[in-house]
Amino acid sequence: MRRGGPGLGLALALALSAPASARDPAVDYMLECQGCHLPDGAGATGVPDLRDGIGRFVGVDGGRAYLVRVPGSSQAALDDAALAAVLNWMIRAFGPAEVALRFRPFDAKEVAHFRTEPLVEVDAVRRGLVERMSAD
Repeated sequence: MRRGGPGLGLALALALSAPASARDPAVDYMLECQGCHLPDGAGATGVPDLRDGIGRFVGVDGGRAYLVRVPGSSQAALDDAALAAVLNWMIRAFGPAEVALRFRPFDAKEVAHFRTEPLVEVDAVRRGLVERMSAD
């Protein structure tokens, strides 16, 4: 018994062959981020939970840079425009909702700027940002 048919395979092949910046950010999340952060953003064991939290980073000094510079983002096989689109999608998808409604979206220029400086002390930087968010 044959399942699916050529339509689904062809659609997937076309979507994956498109330049990263022309793809749907949800597809790029699935391909580049979901393996660790899971479909719902919950995060696998030891991986940060994005739900109701990722958007909080854009409101604290250094948070926008962190979201771009964290190795999973900075090393993703996406061009700067596609990474900006994925980050914007993640903030809108995982919230919190009040931030998702009013944050200034990332753009390719900002992503390119932050991507030039690798983030080595990921855990320490994250802890510092979380502490700043808690103090506000």
